[in-house]
Amino acid sequence: MSASQELEKAATSYATEAVRLDKQGARGMAVTMYQKAIETLLKLVQLYPDYGLNKVYIQRAMAYQERIRMLQGVGSPAEPSTMEEERPPEMATPSETKKASYDELVLKEKPDVNWEEVVGLDQAKKAIKEAIVYPVQRPDLFPLGWPRGILLFGPPGCGKTLLAAAVATEIEAAFVSVDAASIMSKWLGEAEQNVARLFMSARKSAEEGRPAIVFIDELDSLIGIRSSEVGGEVRVRNQFLKETDGIIDKGKNLHVYVIGATNKPWSLDWPFIRRFQKRILVPLPDFQARIQMFRLYTKHLNLAADVDLHELARISEGFSGSDIRDVCQSAHLKVIGELFESGQASNKQAQPRPLTMNDFKGILEERKPSVSPDMLASYNRWFEAFKAL
Repeated sequence: MSASQELEKAATSYATEAVRLDKQGARGMAVTMYQKAIETLLKLVQLYPDYGLNKVYIQRAMAYQERIRMLQGVGSPAEPSTMEEERPPEMATPSETKKASYDELVLKEKPDVNWEEVVGLDQAKKAIKEAIVYPVQRPDLFPLGWPRGILLFGPPGCGKTLLAAAVATEIEAAFVSVDAASIMSKWLGEAEQNVARLFMSARKSAEEGRPAIVFIDELDSLIGIRSSEVGGEVRVRNQFLKETDGIIDKGKNLHVYVIGATNKPWSLDWPFIRRFQKRILVPLPDFQARIQMFRLYTKHLNLAADVDLHELARISEGFSGSDIRDVCQSAHLKVIGELFESGQASNKQAQPRPLTMNDFKGILEERKPSVSPDMLASYNRWFEAFKAL
């Protein structure tokens, strides 16, 4: 067992004992154990300053310190049972662990997104249809099997999540969505169990005849290159590798797909990159896509006759889809604000004035694109090096 693993184990042991003593009313001994847990966590942070879970360790240490203050009569009184909500998942019973660390982590709601809502991105749509939609519709036409790992990368706010949701709707798949940062932030040994359960749920759905998509956002948080790693992080990465290989190696009729999304593809580790047979750039919207986006986001707004969506698309070059949505929202909020400031809002019949071209131009002059030219160049370089459409 490595030094980091020993420290992790010791911190868990001290904290478990502290909660037990706390619940029994043995305040003095509980305080001692909380203090030992804090010291061990801080030692772990000090020895491994680049470890991804350090933020969680510090938060945990602060929670224990606050509990010490309460037990010593400083701060607001609290029942010992309140610590159950703050304790590490390893301290909970299996049923409590399931509720706290998996069900809250994973989104299983069926997405209600269709292809029409994914504006532009024709190349990405085509690649995803070839990899997922067509094999589901006619598996008999694919004697060599089909890709099961799809990596979507590109600037934030350009539709990676929408693409994954739309394909899930298209094939009526079970959609299991999780962000990798949440997986990694779970306490110590719980994270790899969550990864295993994630894939188990997807396989079960596929075996019952319903395709399954595992969508992992912020993939770089899970399988990014690390300058140093300690026990928990290594185990999670190995578990993900094992589960991904299991899906790829299973019978060719298994319709389980892993779609990973990242804004930082250059942070991914190569052994994991090659598990994603399709690597698709989700770029900033082009001129025609920006026109469609302005049309989509303004269709329920009251526009003045001078609003020219083509001109708005021209002057918003470099803006992402979420940037354009924010521009439309900000312009709308401006005229609503005017209505309230005029005192007319109390009249339920009063409506804000129509949005003018100057309203939109004013917002665009005050905003900069969220994606810089240097970042765009980085995406294009990585795409040229690793693309697989």
